[in-house]
Amino acid sequence: MKFVDSCEVMAVAGDGGKGCVAFRRERYIPHGGPSGGDGGKGGDIVFEGDDGKTTLLDVALTRRLVAEGGEPGRGKDQYGKGGRDLVVQVPVGTQGFDAETSALLFDVDAVSKRVVVVRGGRGGRGNIHFASSFDRAPRRAEPGEPGQERRLRLELKVLADVGLLGFPNVGKSTFIRAISRARPKVADYPFTTLVPHLGVVALDTDGSPAPTARRGQHIGASFVVADIPGLVPGAASGAGLGVRFLKHVERTRALLHLVTLDPGEGRDPVKDFDVINAELAVFDPQLAARPQVVAMSKGDLPEVREAWTKAKKKFARRKIDLKLVSAATGEGVRDLVLTLHALVKKP
Repeated sequence: MKFVDSCEVMAVAGDGGKGCVAFRRERYIPHGGPSGGDGGKGGDIVFEGDDGKTTLLDVALTRRLVAEGGEPGRGKDQYGKGGRDLVVQVPVGTQGFDAETSALLFDVDAVSKRVVVVRGGRGGRGNIHFASSFDRAPRRAEPGEPGQERRLRLELKVLADVGLLGFPNVGKSTFIRAISRARPKVADYPFTTLVPHLGVVALDTDGSPAPTARRGQHIGASFVVADIPGLVPGAASGAGLGVRFLKHVERTRALLHLVTLDPGEGRDPVKDFDVINAELAVFDPQLAARPQVVAMSKGDLPEVREAWTKAKKKFARRKIDLKLVSAATGEGVRDLVLTLHALVKKP
């Protein structure tokens, strides 16, 4: 399924039904009073969080959401039926902004959470409400109120405890495959990951990651990791895949920053760390200040292990404990997962 994390949609609530002008016409009651009922209320448009959805594709294809209008009132004091609400299922983490002012209107940040996006119009009153001592046969009724309309810009920001950061091809997708049941594409070239992936890291009762845990198996705890596409210099300004994916780590409680050797491009792990953190600071200073765990991936390679010994000293001068992990052999994975779990579960 195509991943869509941003779209615009027009939301149109239902109009209220018009009130009715009617009079009682019964045998032996030649001058019956007014009996026109009220119109029904128009339907609202409601967004509901659905943990089974991971993309805004369905909403993006719709483009225009229209709720049902209320029925008009009828004679014999019959009120019109209210229009049905239009309930739209959206991924958890969907935010709605006014497309014109960019003001944040709502945030669907929990499963089954409901927010009323636009409200249906009130039904018009029938002529039974206008009878008085001066006018016992009113021939007027109210039209229904129009439903609210609003153009929305929807943004999906995935909900995760830990965000994976790093340059392209540092092994983020391989790592998340090793600790969870998420299956992002893995290949030996940059930008393998083009969409965010969420992986639930289940810990066994001894604290070990249990990526193959089945429903019903006893698990000690769990947390969610978001694997986003690799970042490059200028990402905060839109370079590479840019801000389109940086927003997906805004809600995380901690960050896992992976670095490694990339002899083909002549990069240095310490410089890579500084570049990515500079991009975070430009994008959102609060995000850059979030707790980070830094690890050098691909620890099964001899040249990486040798480079880790030198890089560890450089990071130590910054009071950062550079860990060494290998998703291929599992080395260091358990300790890293426990460190992340301790961070995200802090009160």
